[in-house]
Amino acid sequence: MNEIPLGLLFALLALLIAISAFFSSSETSMMALNRYRLRHQAKSGHRGAKRAMEMLARPDKLIGVILIGNNLVNILASVIAGAVFTSLYGDAGLAYATIALTLIILIFAEVTPKTIAALHPEKIAFPATLILRPLLWLLAPVVWLVSSISNLLARLVGVETTDQGGEAEHLAPEELRSVVFESGALLPTKHKGMLLNVLDLDQATVEDIMIPRNEVVGVDLDHSAEQILAQLAESSYTRLPVYRGDINQVVGILHLRRAAQILRDGPEKLTADTLKAHLNDPYFVPEATPLPTLLMNFQQKKRRMGLVVDEYGEVMGIVTLEDLLEEIVGDFTASPVPSDDEEIVAQEDGWYLIDGGTSIREINRTLHWELPTDGPKTLNGLIMEHLESIPEGNISLYLQTYLIEIMEVSEKMITSARIKQMGG
Repeated sequence: MNEIPLGLLFALLALLIAISAFFSSSETSMMALNRYRLRHQAKSGHRGAKRAMEMLARPDKLIGVILIGNNLVNILASVIAGAVFTSLYGDAGLAYATIALTLIILIFAEVTPKTIAALHPEKIAFPATLILRPLLWLLAPVVWLVSSISNLLARLVGVETTDQGGEAEHLAPEELRSVVFESGALLPTKHKGMLLNVLDLDQATVEDIMIPRNEVVGVDLDHSAEQILAQLAESSYTRLPVYRGDINQVVGILHLRRAAQILRDGPEKLTADTLKAHLNDPYFVPEATPLPTLLMNFQQKKRRMGLVVDEYGEVMGIVTLEDLLEEIVGDFTASPVPSDDEEIVAQEDGWYLIDGGTSIREINRTLHWELPTDGPKTLNGLIMEHLESIPEGNISLYLQTYLIEIMEVSEKMITSARIKQMGG
């Protein structure tokens, strides 16, 4: 080393440290790339993204070429540093070289470049592939040998390195939900809510959103023509179940557009027989049907209403396409002006007056609460499950972090209650 000027050796040492920094930053940036964003960029024609995807398809070879290059550079740098410091300080130079080179490599070739690469992976990774790809071809034999030995050791501990399209490339529903949550301003709040509602669909069944039997409005063929006519004239629904005496004896579903065709011929034409001629066949839905399945069935069968039945074939209520879509996009029919028959009415000091038949899911969705949904489906059922009886008067109780005051009780159910969320 005595024939080589020290200035040249220091310059060579600085160059090796810079090359080591390149390999360190390349490794971190390539591993830190967002695979889904990368795939989107590659499909959009981004050349750097395409090169990165090709190299990441075989991470064992990518890491192999980076580590081979990094280790060769660091070893050469240590040899040069040892020679330089030995010529300057004698036998003590090796200790000085070890300390100095360790600090220099840590700061300038490891921590700093890796930190920058982790913060800006695309800016480092895409240009780095222009060097890594030809280097991978140049060192192919050595990379193959190192990768083969590494893969063999990995298989010995139960890791399969050849499966490049496995579960790591897919997101579980909870992971996808986290992605939506963390999208920030990239997604409008309304769209974000809709996406989360779609992900939550499989956690609910028809029973969670159905209109209960006692609230179903239908046409009873046993009524007189005048009663049926009055009901059709006053109905706010476009489809009505038609039955005889009891909804379990359902005959079909009437669309009011067809009823209008009958009435056009004159009210005297409205009879049970003429009405039955204009009915659609009823569509029955088991109460445990998951909502995604219901949506698919509605689409395939061109239906907008189903009669919900339990395991004994009893009609429990009805479910409509509107009820299903409201689980995704929210209420379409909510009026901005409060009305007397609203199920949830805001009061002073954070209290809400809620109808006992209101579904727990509707309360949670409207008020952003977390009342339990894994048991009873309505507020009345939730309170009675907690009390284990129908209360005889107005009482108060705590349910998790919610203070509940029972306001009205009938012989069969709690008809209304006031609820306030307390500090949890």
